[in-house]
Amino acid sequence: MRLLLLTLVAVVASAQNGPRQPVPYSHKLHAGDLKLKCATCHPNPDPGEIMTLPKPAVCGQCHAGKYDRDIKWVRVYEIPSWVDFSHRKHLAKNTCEECHGQVATRATMSRETDLTMGGCMNCHREKKASIDCTFCHEQRN
Repeated sequence: MRLLLLTLVAVVASAQNGPRQPVPYSHKLHAGDLKLKCATCHPNPDPGEIMTLPKPAVCGQCHAGKYDRDIKWVRVYEIPSWVDFSHRKHLAKNTCEECHGQVATRATMSRETDLTMGGCMNCHREKKASIDCTFCHEQRN
């Protein structure tokens, strides 16, 4: 019982703290205090499905010479390959915070919201968006 409890505490602490990143990074400092827009570090290239992770050149705009090689960021969120999702379409009607939480107040990024199929469907219901299977998934024969 004690081992189970310790394991649960470790899992909860890990989820709250988020994954360990290759370089220290604070969303609270960058998005909060410095008021950088999400897209400054996370561009949304065409066709708009994903928001990319920061490239060293982006970091180098403020931190000259400090990051001259690729940074292997650890993803906090990843959209499964079987889900047809467009960040661009979602950002036309939603804010980043609705899915990712109050990032600008977090020193460490972690999963804060329910981005499971059930969580997405609840949001679609609340916003009166389609919950038809083929709205988010390819139809298979």
